[in-house]
Amino acid sequence: MRADRLLSILLHLQNHGRMTTRQLAEKLEVSERTIHRDMEALSASGVPVYAERGSAGGWALAEGYRSNLTGLKTDELQSLLLSSPSALLNDLGLREQYEHAFLKLLSALPQSVQQDAWHVRQRLHIDGAGWHESDESFPLLQTIQDAVWLTRKLWVRYQREDAVVERIVQPLGLVAKRSVWYLVAQVDEDMRTYRISRFAEAKVLEESFVRPADFDLASYWEESTKQFKASLPRYPAVIRIREEILPRLKQERYIKIASVQTASENGWMEADVEFHTLDSACTLVLGYGPAIEVLQPDELRTEVVASAAGILRLYGGNTAADSG
Repeated sequence: MRADRLLSILLHLQNHGRMTTRQLAEKLEVSERTIHRDMEALSASGVPVYAERGSAGGWALAEGYRSNLTGLKTDELQSLLLSSPSALLNDLGLREQYEHAFLKLLSALPQSVQQDAWHVRQRLHIDGAGWHESDESFPLLQTIQDAVWLTRKLWVRYQREDAVVERIVQPLGLVAKRSVWYLVAQVDEDMRTYRISRFAEAKVLEESFVRPADFDLASYWEESTKQFKASLPRYPAVIRIREEILPRLKQERYIKIASVQTASENGWMEADVEFHTLDSACTLVLGYGPAIEVLQPDELRTEVVASAAGILRLYGGNTAADSG
């Protein structure tokens, strides 16, 4: 395409400083007459390209234009350097292509900006993975990805809680949340989200489909996530905690702290919180030992006391047996 060729000419002139018509024609595998026409087009579009005659002559860009050729400022380039989710690229089979594209981008930049790029890469690394990573595998991801790219219907067999289900879906997009992949697909008139690791089989069909004109993957996922969070079970409670454990408690995944009162002189604080379920609330409270006391509801308090009594019986029984 001509637009690609014009961009290639600009990149070659930036990297080499000055090139003859023959050199450019050989690089781009076109005729010298085509290069002359391309230069006229670049000049007409406002690009300050000029020709120098003589044995050392050739085509060159006006001084000062080169540093802004790609349109990338240093801070914009730095933002690109931070967007390399290597695990996800590996899942998609695109890690090597990403590295090649990145090197091409760097080579197209002025030397000063290249130095800034390597400076950032050597001093800042972002690991987007959590400490508790999923060990799920996605052997069918490539097949599903092909169906998404080709806009072809997909036959899948997957495990539900109570049965194995076969279905034909219209794959609209892939979503990666941390290291877990999901497929967003249309089934009849409904939108569904599938966890790809639960697929046992998948096959791309010959039949294509028409994507909904108003469908936006990012918007759908954002709304779907909100609905999922809103549907999670809630178990409100009032607890008393030691002041020193509050920072740690705020990092817990299965508790939301609604409000906390100022600590008393003896270091205790009363807090209104929200757990997911009775069981998860009991487990979390027991994990903090004597640093948390349940005030309400009585149901949770009773459950904690019963569990604690069971622990005492277990360890008390072992101790008695050992001493005897």
